[in-house]
Amino acid sequence: MTALAAALPPQQKTRTTGARAFAITFSVLAAAAAGMVFHIYGAADGITVVDMVRAGLIGFSTWWLAWGAATAMLGLIARQRPVRAEVQGEIRGRTVVIVPVYNEEPSVTFARIAAMDDSLRATGISAQVDFAILSDTRDEAIAAAERVWCARLLTRQNGAGRIFYRRRVKNTGRKAGNIEEFIAASGRAWDYAVILDADSLMEGETVLTMIRRMEADPKLGLLQTLPRVIGARSVFGRAMQFAASFHSPVFAHGLAAMQGRTGPFWGHNAIVRIRAWAESCGLPELPGNPPFGGHILSHDYVEAALLSRAGWVVRLDDDLDGSFEEGPENIIDHAKRDRRWCQGNLQHAKVIAAPGLKAWSRFVFFQGIFAYIAPLIWLGFIAASVMASATAIGPDYFPLENWPFPVFPYDQTAKAIGLALGIFGLLVMPKLLVVLDSVATGRAAAFGGAGASLRAMLSELLLSSLIAPVLLAFQSRSVVQVLLGSDGGWPPNNRGDGGLDFADAWAAGRWISGWGIVGLGVAHMFAPELTLWLLPVALPMLLAPVLIWWTSRPAAPGRFPVPEDRRRPAIVTRHDAVLAEWSGDGAQADVA
Repeated sequence: MTALAAALPPQQKTRTTGARAFAITFSVLAAAAAGMVFHIYGAADGITVVDMVRAGLIGFSTWWLAWGAATAMLGLIARQRPVRAEVQGEIRGRTVVIVPVYNEEPSVTFARIAAMDDSLRATGISAQVDFAILSDTRDEAIAAAERVWCARLLTRQNGAGRIFYRRRVKNTGRKAGNIEEFIAASGRAWDYAVILDADSLMEGETVLTMIRRMEADPKLGLLQTLPRVIGARSVFGRAMQFAASFHSPVFAHGLAAMQGRTGPFWGHNAIVRIRAWAESCGLPELPGNPPFGGHILSHDYVEAALLSRAGWVVRLDDDLDGSFEEGPENIIDHAKRDRRWCQGNLQHAKVIAAPGLKAWSRFVFFQGIFAYIAPLIWLGFIAASVMASATAIGPDYFPLENWPFPVFPYDQTAKAIGLALGIFGLLVMPKLLVVLDSVATGRAAAFGGAGASLRAMLSELLLSSLIAPVLLAFQSRSVVQVLLGSDGGWPPNNRGDGGLDFADAWAAGRWISGWGIVGLGVAHMFAPELTLWLLPVALPMLLAPVLIWWTSRPAAPGRFPVPEDRRRPAIVTRHDAVLAEWSGDGAQADVA
């Protein structure tokens, strides 16, 4: 046991150990039960090799679904949050808010910085909080605009000596390399760094609370907040925003209970202790060429693991409000971002065995890798099911007298019903429980009440079920591309309303329609009894361009309600006011 573990309060250690034991036990038992169902309903004359393969594949898939369900249940069960110590009175530490930018719209990004600086001043608390804009922008026109907007920001905020701008000549290591270079060159000037993304917003009170919690725990190396998605306008964006606002707090509470002091880092909306970061988080360049070699794309989880390895506490404080971010507005932008995450997570195969890492950190790496392998496992299960129906392998491999479990007559319908019930129990029931919990605790009122919450949850569930096969197709292609050696790079994020015309949607999704036709045709030819059961997967694939186009359209007013619709966060109002101010006095024209 490490010195840090020995220093943990017994209640904290018991809570974390119990949460992990519950999640592991629940998910393993669920996976074993799913695999057993496919064993038991084997062929009447024996268990075939295909049956064994299917049982293994469905077991792995069920384990992944059950892990998510267990996280949600932990979030509902572990109601009492740990008491988070905060230093009262004067804040002594010096803090820098780091805003990395990469080909972003400068006026919007710099307006966010102005709004956060205003929010900090409005607290009336005297604390040294500076801002550093770290530009990796490659577009010279955007870079020129950044300099103009930075000058305007400095003037408006009286920011000389408090607001800094730096653009690198080479974007070595991308965002992680940018932050690493800045801390190595200038980090000694501050004690803490709040790391944001270009689309992040954070209330001044939240920033100060994070600093107070860092000062209260000298072993705290990183504190991660749970950002809330804001600004969504499309059907896809609003649905994701609702899910993040309604379900994510419960899942995050379960995750915090499970991970304890070996928590996550999501790359933004977090505060770090600069000394801990400088001592622990130098990232290696992985051997070999991309996609598996080179600079680490999913650097955040690696940095969290390195901090934990060095004995620092990494913590998710899911009770902190006032932390916000934007999300993708259409399926294509989501898939582009997910492609980068896919490559980054699969890179972790070269990190998972690094010396000195905590066992839980290795398990988190395994989870991240498995998250992207899971779609291929699911597709393999479908292919094996078609093969099982199309062939009659018989009892040549596993005769009944050698099989220790009861075998029932082969019944494809029974298996399909069992599978459907299992998916319902692991995917739908946790969301229904969240609805019931929100009604019992009064949280549903912020979403329009019990009825509105239930309707929104069912609408989001229906939509997510429709687009799940499309997202599965994109994710599967990403995995195959990485395995074949294709480097996806780091494309810039698209901002704005995310609207797509049908031509763009057709170009992005026609290959999914093609594979849907092929899959349905093969199933109908070789396993016609499975055709009906495959329609929930095949039909959305056939309609992929339509779904991509339709979900990028503006959502109807009141659809997928979130608390921010009723009570706009103060920091968002400040940001909009700064943009209106800058737009109204001709600043936009000056830049043009």
